[in-house]
Amino acid sequence: MRREDLVDLSTFMAVAEERSFTKAAARLGTSQSALSHTMRRLEARLGVRLLTRTTRSVAPTEAGERLLATLGPALDSIGNELESLGELRDKPAGTIRITVSDHAVQTVLWPALERFLADYPDIHIELSIDSSFTDIVTDRFDAGVRLGEALAKDMIAVRIGPDVRMVVVGAPAYLASRPAPRVPQDLADHRCLNLRMLSSGGLYAWELEKDGREVRVRVEGQFTSNNVPMLVRAAAAGFGLAFVMEDQVTDHLRDGRLVRVLDDWCPPFAGYHLYYPSRRQPSAAFSLLVEALRYRS
Repeated sequence: MRREDLVDLSTFMAVAEERSFTKAAARLGTSQSALSHTMRRLEARLGVRLLTRTTRSVAPTEAGERLLATLGPALDSIGNELESLGELRDKPAGTIRITVSDHAVQTVLWPALERFLADYPDIHIELSIDSSFTDIVTDRFDAGVRLGEALAKDMIAVRIGPDVRMVVVGAPAYLASRPAPRVPQDLADHRCLNLRMLSSGGLYAWELEKDGREVRVRVEGQFTSNNVPMLVRAAAAGFGLAFVMEDQVTDHLRDGRLVRVLDDWCPPFAGYHLYYPSRRQPSAAFSLLVEALRYRS
């Protein structure tokens, strides 16, 4: 294979995965015109059209899908081999791409990474902060960080944080105007603050549990947001009940701006885990990162 073939194929894979010349150009650090020229050259050389282009989108053709299915694992294998060559260096090196939610990076990941990056200056970390569920294989991440109960079964998961807990909270002034809920069904008589999920676009159903009994409640209220800090502000301002991570309202609970309700329906559950494909052969750099993040109670 000629060197330019490998470059052209890498370009095709970036455009096909991103389904956008603009996003692919940003990912590869080049211009859209250069990518378009490369794709025309590759399609002319192969004699088949690999991409269907419209004014709004780009998608692989049938031939493009076949090539992508073969090309992805092959280039991954080459990338893993290049990483393994780095293990022959005196110092571990390489780039590790991780997808993580904002809450996880603030509470668990960054405190550990701050020390890790200082100890291993030749290891580069790229974080994509996104609360939606990401396919780390398709999107070519090395690993992801999510709550333990949300992980796919075919992933290796390493616990990197303690148990976490959700709480139902409201302002004292709001709760003074009506009886506090005692069971999940009582939420129907309350104004509640809804969270719009970034992954699905739907509203989050509150997940409550007591004595092994699990209940999912669809709540209603005046205010909805896809941003948890905004829900906390709205709750503190008296606009209803919010269902959030306990550590996101620690100060509010301490100074009395918010109080808990339904506390016996909010048990702790598995905290954050680093996860990655079971077929991945970890590099020296990645193995060091796993050990640095591993939670030790």
